[in-house]
Amino acid sequence: MGCRTFIKLLLTHTPAQLFDESAASLSALRLKSESIEAIKNPDWPRVDLDLAWLEAKDNHVITLNHAYYPAQLKEIFDPPPLLFVRGRPELLSYPQIAVVGSRNPSAIGLDIAFDFAKILSQCGFVITSGLALGIDAASHRGALNGQGFTIAVAGTGLDRVYPAKHKDLAIDIVNTGAIISEFPPGTLAKANHFPRRNRIISGLSQGLLVVEAAKDSGSLITARMALEQNREVFAIPGSIHNPLARGCNALIRQGAKLVETVEDILEELSQYNHKVEKLVPFAVQSTLDLEQQTLLNLIMFGPTSVDSLVESTGESVEVISSMLLILELQGYIETTAGGCYTRIK
Repeated sequence: MGCRTFIKLLLTHTPAQLFDESAASLSALRLKSESIEAIKNPDWPRVDLDLAWLEAKDNHVITLNHAYYPAQLKEIFDPPPLLFVRGRPELLSYPQIAVVGSRNPSAIGLDIAFDFAKILSQCGFVITSGLALGIDAASHRGALNGQGFTIAVAGTGLDRVYPAKHKDLAIDIVNTGAIISEFPPGTLAKANHFPRRNRIISGLSQGLLVVEAAKDSGSLITARMALEQNREVFAIPGSIHNPLARGCNALIRQGAKLVETVEDILEELSQYNHKVEKLVPFAVQSTLDLEQQTLLNLIMFGPTSVDSLVESTGESVEVISSMLLILELQGYIETTAGGCYTRIK
């Protein structure tokens, strides 16, 4: 079933209640016969495959109501009800800038994507892209080179890497960042998966930077989605004689911000400055010990409960409370309503 139908059902039923409903009751909910059949007779081998994948280190499934599910993504028209994550799910709530562009860019385009991603990651933004050839890969590598964080959104299940030549890059991303997908393990690459992936790339981000794009590029679809989601869209201009610049130049004519320097992006996203200017990877933050840094990495830029931290770490309430006090005194977090904490740097 589609994302909106899935979410609509969750407004009135728990999953357990849906599985207990009769076929007639499910039909009254206007579900398709194929959906009813899947609910009444689950594909248990596929369920077992998902559960086996979930047992592996650094593998996670984030539901719509999970503390790590990014509030930014919930705002889009059809947010994915589930996110499969390899790596660090807490990064999903960090301020993000998506960088997208041609799969067959020029050497200059690759350099621009790499340099912008590196500097933006050093400013504290997570760099989000689609792990594709060309601009996507260059932006992921730029963030990694800057010792920053990067998130790759996949159009397949996370038991495989597409394209396969990016296997080593995917490993590097998982080691410090995250690869995510709405598709369960076993899902192959299909053409219609990638526009769906693109809405997540733009939905996660505060802004989208298009580096190089031909007139009919898939990156323009992502840019259109970003505009529909009320995200900022930035574009690198190019020569009128360069076919890879025509998409970017068209975006600028349609109202995207012309970008020549990183400062052009930062001034447009100034409302996030207090969140990103001092956000750097744990390897650079030397004022905290390992346990304190690990706890800090679990605290989102939104209300995070003590109970969720206790569950995630396995530590006692007393130990967590002591470390939270230290983080608060050092200015990394602040208390919010309901006894929760939010990260501020």
